[in-house]
Amino acid sequence: MFNNILVPLDGSPLAECVLPHVLSVARSLNAKVTLLTVCVPRDRSQTTRPVNSLGWSFRTVEADAYLYEVASRLRAEGLHAETQRVEGKAAGQILAFARQRGVDLMMLSTQGHSGLTRWNVGSVMQQIIAHARVSVMIIRGHHLVAGDLGSRTYSRLLCPLDCSPRAEHALPVATVLARSNSAKLILAHVLAKPDMPRHRPLTGEELEVSEKVVELNRAEAVRRLEYLQSSLDAGHVDAESRLLVGDEPAQGLHNLVKEEKVDMVVMSAHGYSGSTSQSYGSLALNFIMYGTTSLLIAQDLSPDQIESTERYGH
Repeated sequence: MFNNILVPLDGSPLAECVLPHVLSVARSLNAKVTLLTVCVPRDRSQTTRPVNSLGWSFRTVEADAYLYEVASRLRAEGLHAETQRVEGKAAGQILAFARQRGVDLMMLSTQGHSGLTRWNVGSVMQQIIAHARVSVMIIRGHHLVAGDLGSRTYSRLLCPLDCSPRAEHALPVATVLARSNSAKLILAHVLAKPDMPRHRPLTGEELEVSEKVVELNRAEAVRRLEYLQSSLDAGHVDAESRLLVGDEPAQGLHNLVKEEKVDMVVMSAHGYSGSTSQSYGSLALNFIMYGTTSLLIAQDLSPDQIESTERYGH
């Protein structure tokens, strides 16, 4: 599970949309929270004006005061919250801090603005998500946070599965969040029809083979979902399962999110077909790009495994 949560903030109200989620998740997991901001020095190559040391001092003092105020609000709610200010390029400093401090979950808002630290938040968050070697939770930054901090309550969680141990890596945290929020946990498996590329329509025999493969996979999926359902029922988790068949699993899951009014998706970074040469499999990448709800991606690869593939390119 997660014990050490990192929350990068740029000082903007939109970035603070992550805070109610931080409160809810950290409480559920009994985890420590570190609030981090990066003071980004002005690029001297892009200006002829000398560095204003007094202005820089004001910025750092302002950043520290901001972090202290946010941490105080979280501490008032019973969280173990620490603060840290670093200097340099935002994405690189955040990633380095996460690796050095043993962070196991990063919680990120997708929106902010050039606030205290002059981040270009969109590109910074893209870099962090792409190169994080740990689990990440992405909050869609669409709404401002009210003055009083209140924890975010989830009512319907979706956990995509594919009968593989790798996909089920996300189940423990999904179970904890569902139980602590008294939420319904939906286990979803989308059966993809096998690819059979042809220059002509499939013959009757080929269609029969395709249907047989689907039915074999369906039987295995039913067995696995029934087993998981019974385990969750025994653990007093309100859970349901969905088995879908379609040519596009990602789209089927997006439709399910909409139909079931899911407010949080919890998934593994990889499924059974995911390659260890990338931090995320195709389904996780799809939800990062096109998801509409909060998204928690549990990284099933260790930081050492990811570092090895990044270094040697395989």
